[in-house]
Amino acid sequence: CKVSPFGASLRGLWRATQDGDNQDIVTGYTGAHGKVGGQGDVLVPFPGRIRGGHYTFAGKDYQMDMNDKESPSAIHGFLRSVPWEVTDQSENAVTFVASLNAGEHPGYPFSLRVAVTYLLEETGMTCRFKIENTGDIAAPVAAGFHPYFTVGSDLIDADTLHVPMESTMEFENLLPTGRILSVDGTAFDFREPRPMGDTRFNTCYLNPLRDPDGLLRIRLSSESTGRADTVWMDAAFNYVVLYSGDPLPDSHRRRSLAIEPMTCATDAFNHPEWGLITLAPGSTVSGSWGVTI
Repeated sequence: CKVSPFGASLRGLWRATQDGDNQDIVTGYTGAHGKVGGQGDVLVPFPGRIRGGHYTFAGKDYQMDMNDKESPSAIHGFLRSVPWEVTDQSENAVTFVASLNAGEHPGYPFSLRVAVTYLLEETGMTCRFKIENTGDIAAPVAAGFHPYFTVGSDLIDADTLHVPMESTMEFENLLPTGRILSVDGTAFDFREPRPMGDTRFNTCYLNPLRDPDGLLRIRLSSESTGRADTVWMDAAFNYVVLYSGDPLPDSHRRRSLAIEPMTCATDAFNHPEWGLITLAPGSTVSGSWGVTI
């Protein structure tokens, strides 16, 4: 596993084989110049986009910088391109911590302390997050993660995908329209495992069908390589974005599948019912996701 204090990013996860090769599980990169499509980013205090960078919270209007290259929006929070502090490290785990302070970011006058832990285990990897409101007023918060998964295929088209989730959000110009759509009869219905084919994903799923232990499990597998990865999420994550990278350069286009655990939907700052958390001063929110090989 390769992680970095720059953005607390997950820069690679692989399995060593008996013949000495490394099989990528999460596609990685080296150096900031090597990152494509948000690989490995930690998305706090919001994942996805905020329409126009504008939102209303507790009766007040706020305007963020519109830093999205593809639409007039704010995107993916403030912590993916700043150095985090390493507060704990062992042979198989590391914890990164970063702070947001009121006044540092236009349109977000709230103070947070964020911790992200990566833990390697025999069966895979676990990622845990915790957000604490260190300010004196309630804060809108959310978290998301942006890993890309591969099961060794040159392209994901023939890979089999299982997504036990009942709905998607309708999007227009990269932003939700407000309509929630059933996956019934659509190209995005993967409640039963099937090959992805040419399905183009930049899709926010919701309404998970959890296993009896309370976890949501999304499975990617390949008959040709004989490999499979299961991405699991605890109750903190009720939204998942799948992204097939079709707009990316050919070196990355449909080479892996982003499976992005999110505590809220895109633009939840304008739709609090889509999972936005109102975090009281001194309170914390936490969650875990991971991959089983």
